[in-house]
Amino acid sequence: MSVNFGTKRLVVGAHYGLRDWLAQRVTGVLMALFTFVVLAQVLLTKGPLGYDQWAGIFSAQWMKTLTFAVIVAMLYHAWVGMREILMDYVKPTSVRLTLQVFSIVWLVGCAGWAIQVLWRL
Repeated sequence: MSVNFGTKRLVVGAHYGLRDWLAQRVTGVLMALFTFVVLAQVLLTKGPLGYDQWAGIFSAQWMKTLTFAVIVAMLYHAWVGMREILMDYVKPTSVRLTLQVFSIVWLVGCAGWAIQVLWRL
């Protein structure tokens, strides 16, 4: 939505535009590449795939770091998507703010849980 005041144009809204569009694409590509890395690891694993094999795939420090980077990218991807949905469809500001705060708390909690899971292997 925009309002014209003479020769100056005032654009109202979140002002995120290209940055968020690009962030969604970059994080999406990162998650897709990670999926291919994990699939390659799974396909190159000999024998039946059980807990020990899964733990072995994620036991290397580089894989833990890469996995956590992808989890952070996924959380940011989710945040941008949720924020856009809430800004577009939830009109009462108090409800939208409450839902955004809940989303942030939930995503930060998921990041903490991911750290705990990854570095406990």
